[in-house]
Amino acid sequence: MNSVALESTRTLPEAENTRLIILISCVATIGGFLFGFDSGVINGTVDGLKQAFHSTSAELGFEVASMLLGCAVGAFSAGRLGDRWGRRTVLLISSLMFLVSALGAGFATSSVVFVCARVLGGFAVGAASVMSPAYIAEVASARYRGRLATIQQIAIISGLTCAFLSNYVLAKAAGSSVGVLWLGQEAWRWMFWMMAVPSALFLLLLLTIPESPRFLVVKKRKDEALAVLERLYGAASAREKFAAIDVSLSEDHHRPRLSDLVSKATGKLRPIVWVGIGLATFQQLVGINVVFYYGAVLWQAVGFSENDALLINVLSGSLSIGACIVTVFLIDRIGRKPLLWVGSIGMAVTLGLVTLAFASASIDAGGKLAMSGTMGVLALVAANVYVIFFNVSWGPVVWVMLGEMFPNQIRGSGLAVAGAAQWTANFLITVTFPILLTSIGLAGAYGLYTLAAVVSIYFVVRSVQETRGKELEQMEG
Repeated sequence: MNSVALESTRTLPEAENTRLIILISCVATIGGFLFGFDSGVINGTVDGLKQAFHSTSAELGFEVASMLLGCAVGAFSAGRLGDRWGRRTVLLISSLMFLVSALGAGFATSSVVFVCARVLGGFAVGAASVMSPAYIAEVASARYRGRLATIQQIAIISGLTCAFLSNYVLAKAAGSSVGVLWLGQEAWRWMFWMMAVPSALFLLLLLTIPESPRFLVVKKRKDEALAVLERLYGAASAREKFAAIDVSLSEDHHRPRLSDLVSKATGKLRPIVWVGIGLATFQQLVGINVVFYYGAVLWQAVGFSENDALLINVLSGSLSIGACIVTVFLIDRIGRKPLLWVGSIGMAVTLGLVTLAFASASIDAGGKLAMSGTMGVLALVAANVYVIFFNVSWGPVVWVMLGEMFPNQIRGSGLAVAGAAQWTANFLITVTFPILLTSIGLAGAYGLYTLAAVVSIYFVVRSVQETRGKELEQMEG
């Protein structure tokens, strides 16, 4: 390692503007909040979509899943556009898309308009999912980078929980999701319009934060980069950090490009890229979105009423936030890798217990899942403990690592590929669950998620490298 790069790792804590770094990181995490809110809001609007657009089951399924069409494209494009236009600029564009999507989905008078609005929102979700952690990683000091980046997952779960809670309150105020609320508009439309408030706030606050200094160095905007580094770390460290970032880039200082992901020595995709894809994919293959997207169905199957099931969703979200807060205190102390493998073991055990509980169930005369009291309690407890293990480990840690693990030269491109893989896996898990439900049943579906959790243990132990305490300029790929 170049002596300049090593020198920069000893940033003087007393020179850092820690308050500013925390504030601008919190602004970036609003993108995560909107990511969660946009993902969760659709759950309360299904009856409204049926009534407004007279959709068939197939059309309704497409309307509900349409956001995911834009997510993978948004994640991939954001990584590349972030290298070209800047991290903050891409976040600004995504905030505008969130705002237009929220208003458009609420005002939609046809299924086509609604789907277009949701796809636009999906693009914004995908972009925010990779750019928010990347921005945080590029402005924060290695000493507490993990803690700040973990806030991204807290923001995502908070957004999801707020969407569930907002839907519940609005539907209750109107009598149902299709009941008329303010200004003569149905409650389900207001559910979407609620997202316009944090979207507008995100847009306004992004105008007050600086561009990523590492992006500015890549673009050879030296004066601007130094000015931002001085604001963040103080004048004494700014030039050292600038030099370290500059040294970490490609020798010919060319603009980052997708082909940088291929090793010149082997002609194959760099190992670090495969690790990023693996992290992003396993995060979804363990089935977390089945719990969030189909949670109400699962709890009703255990014997709870529909209202109780919706409230349990809110409770699960609150539990997830608590688990993420634990990670905030642990991630920069014990590291990323230990949290991942402990999480994998915990998820494998709890998913196995859920599979066992569902394997003992039967189908009643009405076609619904029937479980004994003991197995019902086992399924409920094991599923919630699974959520805790996920949100102490794979939920926040994957976003932290994706934002920091790639070398400066390939961070945007690496995030583009990993983000696209993450959302593709998300889409596949979401759309295949109903198919698995009718073909191999709940026990079979959860058995597959259990197998993915078991394989993830081996993946973490063999392939994941610890990044705790390292400056971004020390990342190797």
